[in-house]
Amino acid sequence: MRWPPYDLAVAMTQDAQEPVTKGRVLVVDDEPMVREVVTRYLERDGYLVDAVADGASALDLTERIAFDLVVLDLMLPAVGGLDVLSTLRRRGHTPVILLSARGDEGDRVLGLELGADDYVVKPFSPRELSARVRSVLRRATAPPAACALRFGDLEIDSVTREVRVAGQVVAVTRREFDLLHYLASAPRQVFTRAQLLAQVWDSSPEWQDPATVTVHVGHLRQKLEADPGHPRRLVTVRGVGYRFEP
Repeated sequence: MRWPPYDLAVAMTQDAQEPVTKGRVLVVDDEPMVREVVTRYLERDGYLVDAVADGASALDLTERIAFDLVVLDLMLPAVGGLDVLSTLRRRGHTPVILLSARGDEGDRVLGLELGADDYVVKPFSPRELSARVRSVLRRATAPPAACALRFGDLEIDSVTREVRVAGQVVAVTRREFDLLHYLASAPRQVFTRAQLLAQVWDSSPEWQDPATVTVHVGHLRQKLEADPGHPRRLVTVRGVGYRFEP
């Protein structure tokens, strides 16, 4: 991968300017330059960073250390990124940002299905990745509003972050919950994909693929709609975006 010389120079010459107080991040990538540049940028932003080159080392380290976030490359030797992500999700809910090549769209979609919180396409700007890390951690630690939304047999509890249909808990990922809660908080209001990326992903549309929204809406329909092919709650407004129908 080719990295901008300026980014590498900045990353190598600037040290962290403040005490480590923002959290501990694990960077998993088999390319030494990627690990080095990303580590320098995140350390400069105030994070304590560990970096490993393979999936087996990542799984071993995450079993011994409680990380606040994992930056995970999809293409890893031996134990692949998707296998690492799947194991992390079985263990808990540590936020994960995937790194992927442009041609790995199928793997990115699968990663989102497995519960990844975000992804960044290679080659990327380390500044962009730093912004994504801040965004994901901010959303992961934000205090919930103390209320539950109820629409017929659907309940969305922002305190427990649980979704129930007819009293039964429906398993949703962190991002799926955020998206559902945001739409349901403004019933019948239509949101574009760009608006949802900005508000739910806290991300500029130029950084994120609008298909990310489509994928998450599709997952929610599979989990919440009696007939996902003809949704009644998460409705598509053609040419515009989506709305929640109470």
